[in-house]
Amino acid sequence: MPQQAEKPPLDLKKGSEDLREHVLDVFTKSNGMVSVAVVLLGFLVATILILAVGRNPGGMYSAILQVITGLDLRRGTINVRYIGEWFVASMPLILCGLSMGFAARTGLFNIGAEGQYAVGITAAQFVAFYFPQIPVVHWLFASLAAVAAGAAWGGIVGYLKARFKVSEVVATIMMNYIALYGSRILTVMIPGTSTYRTPDFPETGLLRSPFMEMITNYSRLNYGIFLCLGAIIFYWVIMGKTRLGYSLRATGLNKDAARYGGISVNTSITAAMAISGAFAGLAGAIVSLGSFTYGRVLAGFDNYGFDGIAVALVGNSTAWGIGLSGMLFGMLKSAQPLMQSRMIPKEITSIILGLVVVFISLRAGVRILIEWQMKEKARKAQAQNPDSEGGDRA
Repeated sequence: MPQQAEKPPLDLKKGSEDLREHVLDVFTKSNGMVSVAVVLLGFLVATILILAVGRNPGGMYSAILQVITGLDLRRGTINVRYIGEWFVASMPLILCGLSMGFAARTGLFNIGAEGQYAVGITAAQFVAFYFPQIPVVHWLFASLAAVAAGAAWGGIVGYLKARFKVSEVVATIMMNYIALYGSRILTVMIPGTSTYRTPDFPETGLLRSPFMEMITNYSRLNYGIFLCLGAIIFYWVIMGKTRLGYSLRATGLNKDAARYGGISVNTSITAAMAISGAFAGLAGAIVSLGSFTYGRVLAGFDNYGFDGIAVALVGNSTAWGIGLSGMLFGMLKSAQPLMQSRMIPKEITSIILGLVVVFISLRAGVRILIEWQMKEKARKAQAQNPDSEGGDRA
């Protein structure tokens, strides 16, 4: 009876190494997978921290569930107002994320969204007070003024970068403070303004929507949600479907190659920063005319511009990715007071957001590690078979 050939033993070590390399390769090549993974990892670490301080992590998740569904598990009631407030908190984060992401796709780092947001607030407030009180036209013109102010503020930085090679990071940081204190000086000139607020806006200058307020149990949800959705679509169309978007992306990938291909790099840089500023300016209008009924004398930064950097990173600087990322960040910020009512420190949301940014920043490091491992493996294989190259040539 013929003997059957013995099967070679399984190399478990090699199999585990191949699986590990495959998983790492998938996650580092798929930006969407990386974003999902780091968000889950951030929540996992937050859960461990909550347990470490002797609290029940279920309180955090029940607070998040209440924000996105309105369902209060403790009382067994539903209040859709929480959903409306979730959207209200997300809109400026999405727009400032679009501001950062648009510049990043052109190879620029727009840390000046906070200043562009501030000039947007200022422009919207002045138009709300001094433009003729025509329904719809009034708030629409105020929003357009905020977009134009933000675009001008960002365009200045773009011009300085393109014409004089001024670092956009340094320029935008300085412009942030000019915008903040310039806004304070101009706003207090409005008659009847105190040290922290102006008189109430005319009703026609507000983004209020009685219908949206009614269906969300009188939340602050307003027409700004349509402006925000339009901004996402605008970003997606411009960046992915137009010649301008191709020029901007080419400039971001390689300025020398873009210049050789006939693209005006200086124009691309200026246009990118101007459009980037326009998004942040619109965020200022939506907050000013949608979340408040009066103008504010800004005492400090609202930090939407700085949070937008993290939103763009998690959203991989894509239109719809930033939209989802902004909704995530808005959800966590809206859940803070609910977490406090459940004895969960509200700072846990900041920890989650910080961890997400840190983890997603490690992606480049993981890619470098994988490339190094592949080079080492190729070097060892060549050292073990030194005659293979010569044999192939023969």
